[in-house]
Amino acid sequence: MTGQAERRGVGVTVERQRIDNPWVDARWRVTGALPDLPDRAPWTVLAQDGERTGYYAGATEIVLHPGETENYVENLKGGRPMLYVILRRCAEEPGLRLLAVTVDPGEVDAHSDAGDDLIEAIPLPPDLAAWMSDFVARHHAERPFHKRQRDRADPEAMARRVPAAHPGKDQRHG
Repeated sequence: MTGQAERRGVGVTVERQRIDNPWVDARWRVTGALPDLPDRAPWTVLAQDGERTGYYAGATEIVLHPGETENYVENLKGGRPMLYVILRRCAEEPGLRLLAVTVDPGEVDAHSDAGDDLIEAIPLPPDLAAWMSDFVARHHAERPFHKRQRDRADPEAMARRVPAAHPGKDQRHG
């Protein structure tokens, strides 16, 4: 069954913890996903407690594509479905920006090769899991496994060959 991509807005909260390290001044972690988008600007401080600062990182969309349902099924059946948040380092304060949120493990693989992005998996909220399950039920079609036929190996192709003797030459002295 074919269809259109579906989108759903999601807000992200993160926490910055100051650490005593000569190379890195803070550790970042994603603390949650909000199904209702708050009426706040990205990187609004939500809470401060000594060495920790909580931020509303902003909002973005999760996009589900009918052709990617195999990846969604893999996520849902993995025991603990996950939501992947991708943050990118930047020059503006506080030093990160919200790049994407996805439920597709394949998309995460593509971003992990990109370099310096911070990618964190958090448990998929139940309302998003239900939306994703419904999408999969409407669009997923099992693809039959086709084993690829291999060419028959020619055992003689890898055999050790003795060089042909040249007439009039001594084999040992070349």
